[in-house]
Amino acid sequence: MSNLKDSNMVIEAIGRRLRLAVIGGGPGSVIGEVHRIAARLDGYYDIVASALSSDPERSRQSGHAIGVPEDRAYSSWQALIENEARRSDCPDVIAVMTPNDSHYAICAAALDAGFHLICDKPLTTDLVTAVDLARKVKSTGAEFCLTHCYTGYPMVRQARAMVGAGVIGPIRQVHLQYVQGYLALDDVPPGWRLDPARVGASMILIDIGTHAHHLGAYVTGLDLASLCADVGHVVPGRKVDDYGSLLLRYSNDARGSMWVTNAAAGAEHGLSFRIFGETGGLEWNQEEPNRLVHRTRGGFEEIVTRRKDRLVSESARRVTRVEIGHPEGYLDSFANLYSDIAKAVVARVCRKSPDQVDRAFPTVEDGVKGLAFVEAAVRSSASGRWEPVESPAI
Repeated sequence: MSNLKDSNMVIEAIGRRLRLAVIGGGPGSVIGEVHRIAARLDGYYDIVASALSSDPERSRQSGHAIGVPEDRAYSSWQALIENEARRSDCPDVIAVMTPNDSHYAICAAALDAGFHLICDKPLTTDLVTAVDLARKVKSTGAEFCLTHCYTGYPMVRQARAMVGAGVIGPIRQVHLQYVQGYLALDDVPPGWRLDPARVGASMILIDIGTHAHHLGAYVTGLDLASLCADVGHVVPGRKVDDYGSLLLRYSNDARGSMWVTNAAAGAEHGLSFRIFGETGGLEWNQEEPNRLVHRTRGGFEEIVTRRKDRLVSESARRVTRVEIGHPEGYLDSFANLYSDIAKAVVARVCRKSPDQVDRAFPTVEDGVKGLAFVEAAVRSSASGRWEPVESPAI
């Protein structure tokens, strides 16, 4: 229950909960409800304003339905940012959970208006706009959380801490998978993810490949240096990518692989990593998120869980809410990112130096690296060659 205790301390520090505005995630959206539950779970936020739909009337009605005052349930995101920026009780943070192709415009406008941001991944749909947005974050000094939510799982943070402490030695191999089946049929109803004009250079890489890429980088602390990719579609006639198979080479010359698809019939979620160092390896599967497998070169195997004993790192303890035997999952991991950035924003409200803020959450720089990965993979798939992954300086 440490996060609830932390939120009480935050409320005492500034005398209130943080004020949150939400853009997107209205009727029919799965991710919208996930964001709202995550924001409320630890008690850091009150949702005070909304623009939930591109349809003006639906936006107003659905905002009022989730408890937003009628005069703050806006017909558009533009109206929300313009009007809320003028209020003395304006939001501290805006959360954006709209389709990919709208992230840049909304986030740029929110930053110009002085808000901190939580944005659903990907950052944008291309590297140029991602870099421009990251530079705007830097120039405004805003806090920015990108919701690569799987980094909020306690055992992912445990793995990161074990790698950082040298438990498995220098990293030599990184193998990543994200295997889904919800687009395996060729009669899936059309939506923005299946529209090449809206989804970006590669649907599969932007949609879930960026998650796998970030998970590998987050746990190992390594940047991707180059890759060789085969990206395309396996469903006949599909106009967007639904499959990717990649060979990876990291900045320390470690080798690796990635397999991502949302067209594997029968698969459910299938996000996992297997990371091997000089002396051992770590294995984690998001469908069994509370177990981390640690194996050593000598044949020893242990299962690390959320038990609060000597095996578990402080970083994992901080994002664990309940005792052993009670599983935690996806909503909890999402909430951990909301809580992470809440602490950073409160530190700003209390006028702490930005250098004193602990940022355990994925940042705008991570979003830039994700788009650099996507563009390198698209180039490689077209050229048939290894391509460098070049992330511009921010």
